[in-house]
Amino acid sequence: MSDQSVHPIVMIGGGGHASVLMEILLQQGREVLAVVSPEDISQRAVFSGITHLKDDDDVLSFPNDQVRLVNGVGMMPKSGLKRKINEYFLSLGYQFETVISSSALVSPYSKIEVGAQILPMSIVQTGVKIGPYCIVNTGALIEHDCNVGAYNHIAPRATLCGEVVTEENAYIGAGATVIQGLSIGQGSVVGSGVNLSKSLAANTTAYPARALIRKNL
Repeated sequence: MSDQSVHPIVMIGGGGHASVLMEILLQQGREVLAVVSPEDISQRAVFSGITHLKDDDDVLSFPNDQVRLVNGVGMMPKSGLKRKINEYFLSLGYQFETVISSSALVSPYSKIEVGAQILPMSIVQTGVKIGPYCIVNTGALIEHDCNVGAYNHIAPRATLCGEVVTEENAYIGAGATVIQGLSIGQGSVVGSGVNLSKSLAANTTAYPARALIRKNL
């Protein structure tokens, strides 16, 4: 039996991203002991029947060698909250589970690092490396031989063509396309819908072209 299958889960976060992860875990038959969130989660049916704890330090009631954590906090551009939560619990000896949807197509010749989250209908091709604690969101496509740095968010329907390299904390917006062989610097953002045709230096944002709206005569 794999190490993954024997550790129950504690979910941190109770918002939309956490609910998607929860559904994946439940579909895979994982045992979830609790959801830790200050938010009211009662309106999200996927959390029904699961113990709700409201303070992050409530996690400490679970021995760090007997559970795995799943960080259900999403990642927006320039937000370091997910990383801050991870680093706090890692410093206390907890480990984070890697979550891969059963409907994702992940090549056996790719490498998925610890704590990454691969969501439904996404595709990770051969030779790809997904760094630790990344989100590859719904329907994203990571083509062959890409190297995705730690704490990246590849948003829904984004495409990284072959041999793209992204450094830590990069954000690739929904529906964006990064052309083959480019590099995305640390902390950089590719805006939603952008077709990126040149590399981005660190801490740079590529904005989509502004839509022209004209009143019909």
